[in-house]
Amino acid sequence: MGFIRSAVRATSGPLSGVATPEKWVEDWFTGGSANSAGVRVDHETALTYSPFFAGVRVISEDLAGLPLHLYERLEPRGKRRAKAHSLYRLLHDQPNPMMTSVQFKETMQGHVLMWGNAVAQAVTNKRTGAIEELWPLRPDRLQICVKYLGPGRFRRFYRYRDDVNGIYATLLDDEVLHIGGLGFDGVRGYSVVEHAANAIGLGLATEHYGAKFFSNGGAPGGALSHPQNLSPEARKRMADDWENIHKGIDRAHRVAILEEGVTWQQVGIPNDNAQFLETRKLQVTEMARWLRIPSHKINDLERATFSNIEQQQLDYIASALNIWLVRWEQAILTQLLLPEEREQYYAEHLVDSLLRGDTLTRYQAYAIGRQWGWLSANDVRDKENENPVDGGDAYLVPLNMVPAGRSAPALETKARLELESPAGRLARMMRGRGSVLRATIAEQYEPKIREAVAETTELEVQRVTELVAQHLEPERGRLRTRSVSSFIAALGALYDPDGPVAEAMSALWVPLFTLFAADIAEEAADEVGSEEEIDLSVWARAYAVSHVAYQIASSFGQLRNATEKGDDADAIVAEVMARLTKWQEEKPDKVASWEGSQLSNAAAREAWKEAGVKKVQWVARGSENCPYCRRLDGAVREIEAPFIAKGDEVDGEEEGEKLVAKRNTFHPPVHAGCLCQVVPV
Repeated sequence: MGFIRSAVRATSGPLSGVATPEKWVEDWFTGGSANSAGVRVDHETALTYSPFFAGVRVISEDLAGLPLHLYERLEPRGKRRAKAHSLYRLLHDQPNPMMTSVQFKETMQGHVLMWGNAVAQAVTNKRTGAIEELWPLRPDRLQICVKYLGPGRFRRFYRYRDDVNGIYATLLDDEVLHIGGLGFDGVRGYSVVEHAANAIGLGLATEHYGAKFFSNGGAPGGALSHPQNLSPEARKRMADDWENIHKGIDRAHRVAILEEGVTWQQVGIPNDNAQFLETRKLQVTEMARWLRIPSHKINDLERATFSNIEQQQLDYIASALNIWLVRWEQAILTQLLLPEEREQYYAEHLVDSLLRGDTLTRYQAYAIGRQWGWLSANDVRDKENENPVDGGDAYLVPLNMVPAGRSAPALETKARLELESPAGRLARMMRGRGSVLRATIAEQYEPKIREAVAETTELEVQRVTELVAQHLEPERGRLRTRSVSSFIAALGALYDPDGPVAEAMSALWVPLFTLFAADIAEEAADEVGSEEEIDLSVWARAYAVSHVAYQIASSFGQLRNATEKGDDADAIVAEVMARLTKWQEEKPDKVASWEGSQLSNAAAREAWKEAGVKKVQWVARGSENCPYCRRLDGAVREIEAPFIAKGDEVDGEEEGEKLVAKRNTFHPPVHAGCLCQVVPV
């Protein structure tokens, strides 16, 4: 459990004595830190000075209020929150049973700001060695030491002495979390209270002076003058009577009756002349200087305006707060994580909450990020604490953006456009806009196609699994030939063009592909300025039916081939089940990607034929790694002619590398993952 938990349970103990005096007893007799103001300053009395307390509180609360996450690095780039790591809960939620993360960080930061060091004991699991709890240690009972182990070898250790509860312990550097401030040896930090004792003492002395001023009646001192000589007893009695009547705030401004020729002569110096108020203001600035924070953070708004307050806040985060965040994060990295974990994990604070601007500023920043492609709609909603929306994960980029390596062709295109007529430029811009919109429509339909394919794939897996159990049971370790034959026959019935799989697939694909083709046709017609309504419903149904037939033939062929790879029943079953598993993992994504590209280009081509377009052009997109698409880029064909005829060969980049067409290719794609498009000429 660790010794600190024992100290927590010890709610009572022996009182401070001569042999074991508490720290406050020592400070009382020694006068605390010496200072020129003549006021005792220690770590407790310093907190009674409001500017110093406010500064410590601001930094401690701001740091404690920032979420602290443990992240795991991803390859090749990126990160994710390492919620499975044991440290994540300690840093983000609750470091020990008595404290929340905010209370723990607030306490530790207060220690390091005042004492120069904050140390917490790391309680580990004796069996696994994992850190289970973090307990802050009182800095007034802690001694930080360094042991010399040899040339270039040192080790820190920590002596904890609690005379009240009888706890004495020595902790090694791998048993603590140590946050240190600015120091002279890289081990121990300076105590701000000790170094700022004069400034704090002057502030306390000024407050004490002001309090005494008001306790004496809110007026400066003076003298009573009597025309005759008075005995000492008479002088004392006159002074006492005067103070009894006029001393104190409640008795200020009473009417004084002077007898026997007594007169009042004011001899004190007014506070304004003594620069009393200026001194108090200066000490507030002085405390801000010691703690490296802007004066407005401790409510000194004399030099703060609406125009500079935001910049002062940013300066506070960048200068005062940032160094403490870095100290915390590096201490966690080097002291709580194992050496082999440091390349993979790291801790980081989220400062977004402190950097949030007003609504207009935030929305302007979101608009820039959205328009230039590094923020999606759901990224923005997440920053505004809103739930995501369907389709909100898409990233947009300007149409005029091209890869850096293609800047020269882009400039050539710009020059060519400048030579075209206004009508020609408008037509070219509309075609470019249309291709982007068609790609967007395809992206919107791909998740729906994926969902439909996943549903029919699950049906296939279920029905084929039933057939495997029915026909491919082994008998005495040997293969039953009749069972394999019956299994293949049952597959033929399952994948018949009028069978259950084709029926289920057609029921999902025909209406979906019809809607998809209609949206593409509408956009393709707008792209060429056609005002006639183009109906592709009949074409789309035929397209869907033909692709259903292709899918069921492919599935049947793959399963039949699987039965030929096994030598016995167990091997055949393993081959078939492996194929089914692969379908579940890969088929929905592959079919959705292929149909998203194929159907969008095929439907656009049919719409242009209806609109009277005579020629189309191949435009390569996302083809940096595909030599075949680059070969076809810019090719123009009659709309009824294929770009690649069946049996044609397309040369690759390497000598002898060729792509042989298995069918007439009138439009993309030519391979899996192809993003090319056709555009009207």
